[in-house]
Amino acid sequence: MTWDNFFVAEVGASAALLGLLFVAVSINLAKILQYPQLPGRAAESLGTLVAVLLVATCGLVPGQSTRAFGIELVSIGALAWLFPIVMQLQSPRQENARRYWMINRVVLTQLSSLPIVVAGATLLAGSGGGLYWLVPAVGFAYVNAVFGGWVLLVEINR
Repeated sequence: MTWDNFFVAEVGASAALLGLLFVAVSINLAKILQYPQLPGRAAESLGTLVAVLLVATCGLVPGQSTRAFGIELVSIGALAWLFPIVMQLQSPRQENARRYWMINRVVLTQLSSLPIVVAGATLLAGSGGGLYWLVPAVGFAYVNAVFGGWVLLVEINR
């Protein structure tokens, strides 16, 4: 089974969602900047989709070795894991009523980035699931982006 169709679909879907999210941020930028925790939230949502776009793009490189692709996945996954952590650590502490939003942010970014690292590592090792780890990573990345988009488009206007 080849993964070409999966990667083509994910390039298109992630690019489209990335564009829509970028427009959402642009439309509500003044309001987003009024809340200290929202610029980081916006960056996380955009970064999650960029990671999917990069993974899928790298997956479409013709004639690429398994080793090269594994290294790319580990690198992209590590950056996709580290970037949100930095954003979350810099985010102002929230009161208890809003703490669940931070938990949501942390869990979803971890679930969307760590499987990319695992996919690359198992691809390099030659066992352990390989590219199949990308399926939950992409799914959680889309969930994360949708939640982020909802906050940036709807919740901000309440």
